[in-house]
Amino acid sequence: MSFRHLPPLTGLRAFAAVAQTNSFSAAGRELNVTHAAVSQQVRALETHLGTRLVERAGRGVSLTADGARLAEGLMEGFAVISETVDDILRGNTERPLNVTVTPSFAVSWLMPRISDFKQIHPEIELMLNPTSQVVDLAASDVDVAVRYGGGEWPGLLCEPLLLSGYVVVGATSLVGKDTVYQPSDLQDFPWLQELGTNELAQWLERQGVVPRSKLNITHLPGYMVLDGVRRGTGITATARIFVESLIQAGHLRVLAEELRPEASGYHIVRGKGEPRPPLKKFIHWIKRKAAETEVQCGGL
Repeated sequence: MSFRHLPPLTGLRAFAAVAQTNSFSAAGRELNVTHAAVSQQVRALETHLGTRLVERAGRGVSLTADGARLAEGLMEGFAVISETVDDILRGNTERPLNVTVTPSFAVSWLMPRISDFKQIHPEIELMLNPTSQVVDLAASDVDVAVRYGGGEWPGLLCEPLLLSGYVVVGATSLVGKDTVYQPSDLQDFPWLQELGTNELAQWLERQGVVPRSKLNITHLPGYMVLDGVRRGTGITATARIFVESLIQAGHLRVLAEELRPEASGYHIVRGKGEPRPPLKKFIHWIKRKAAETEVQCGGL
């Protein structure tokens, strides 16, 4: 099929609406434009085709023979388009909502709250993918990611979710209750670090600390790190939002704190296309829960 000689789609839509309603005014309401705009588009279509398509008939309009032929073809074509679009939208609605997050975010923040989302939206099938790898959203069926960083991921839409500074925490059974540590002192402790991340080296570098020797690091799945820290197996560097309740309860002690850089924290990251309905609902929900967290933590 050649598109070269087809009239503009706006004119075809305007004419189809006129043919369906027999009125420029009614067609304008259907298309959410003025009746004058509809009339202008139909006249442009007539000029393009070189024939009259409508005639005034009292307070409305009637179709000419050519207009009736065109209207019949357009109605069939738009019906097929509408049915296809509905099928696609229905499929997009029914497809599971695929969300990728870091394991630590999943265990420490998302999972304790996800039952609330399921109670509000039981119709949405949710697929959570906890991974330390940065998933290529353009080359996968992942709908949205929650990532830690400064909010700069080229080609994607990013909006802040939870902005949080970093803390190094440990159990008093390992680090004591009152001892004051400098960042360089902390390299002598055993460290627990989430698999696939390099948070310890990055934190030490930001503090200007050059390790004196090979660091004592145990790499664990994200869901095991905080449990190990609470047991006194090691210390860790993590976003404060994940350990605030444990700090307040006295289970963990803050050994060092790094105030958040501007825009540093967890972000909602997705492609630039129009989000499908389940994703809109999830984003609305997770932003509301994040706002509640910031209130509870005093703005982090």
